[in-house]
Amino acid sequence: MSLFKNKTLLITGGTGSFGNAVLNRFLQTDIGEIRIFSRDEKKQDDMRHEFQAKMPEVAEKIKFYIGDVRDINSVKNAMHGVDYIFHAAALKQVPSCEFFPIEAVKTNVLGTENVLTAAIEAGVKNIVCLSTDKAAYPVNAMGTSKAMMEKVIVAKSRTVDSKKTKICCTRYGNVMCSRGSVIPLWIEQIRSGKPITLTDPNMTRFIMSLEEAVDLVLFAFENGESGDILVQKAPACTIQVQAEAVIELFGGDKNNIKVIGIRHGEKMYETLLTNEECANAIDLGNFYRVPCDKRGLNYDKYFKDGDVKRNTLTEFNSSNTKLLTVEETKNKIAELKYIQEELSK
Repeated sequence: MSLFKNKTLLITGGTGSFGNAVLNRFLQTDIGEIRIFSRDEKKQDDMRHEFQAKMPEVAEKIKFYIGDVRDINSVKNAMHGVDYIFHAAALKQVPSCEFFPIEAVKTNVLGTENVLTAAIEAGVKNIVCLSTDKAAYPVNAMGTSKAMMEKVIVAKSRTVDSKKTKICCTRYGNVMCSRGSVIPLWIEQIRSGKPITLTDPNMTRFIMSLEEAVDLVLFAFENGESGDILVQKAPACTIQVQAEAVIELFGGDKNNIKVIGIRHGEKMYETLLTNEECANAIDLGNFYRVPCDKRGLNYDKYFKDGDVKRNTLTEFNSSNTKLLTVEETKNKIAELKYIQEELSK
């Protein structure tokens, strides 16, 4: 019997790339119901028709809820009878969050507070929230809002009985071919004969597939303790390498690359685990676990007691992880269902 047998799973922001990946993974299992919570009725209608067409025998397991994580009452309306939650609703685009930072706060910070509050009141057993590498040493509004989101998650975990409700957080980097990612743009540029635009050839980014993102969330679901932040040891590559891999797959011209420079709020490399987190992080093989700091508010003792020992781990970022070659990157990209479909065209 699986952990999800006859259970009800709610996915906030469920019409996005992650929600679609979860549906593809779980819909034909013994799960009882999957609720898609989002504010875009058009995307919900498209998703409804898509899964009715390709999985008609189980499509009735999907239930759609129109709502917004910014509105706690609409969240509560979708919460009755829910066993588990994957909280994926977020504003994720770095440039738009730079221009409208308060909107990022409303969705990423206050929206998460609403989801957790409603879930705790409803007695939801297990919640996994999705964060980003941009939350570690944040330099942009999106990353800062996600960093605050993580603080809300950890704080909430301290105030609730973990035997009744477990709250964990996953932190991962760029998901290849997810909505807003650069690979689909490059494919369109190659096919139309336009220059392949990249920001900085030496910029490094973690890369992972949607399936690996789902694997990380499931690992957190099964193995995390309340208040944990869990990180996968993902590989990375330079933007130049990634672009060349796509060019080789789709028959582009490596001499037709145009460097456009770093955009609003971008870093040269991303961090998944900070030096400060490394002091207490636990190495789980393919993952790192950052446990919740359970110290209280009595500051007096900190003048007398400190941490004599700390881990030998150091910051885990996209420049000191395994850097993939063009061939390795090409092989990883070629495994993606989206790429296989595009190549078949």
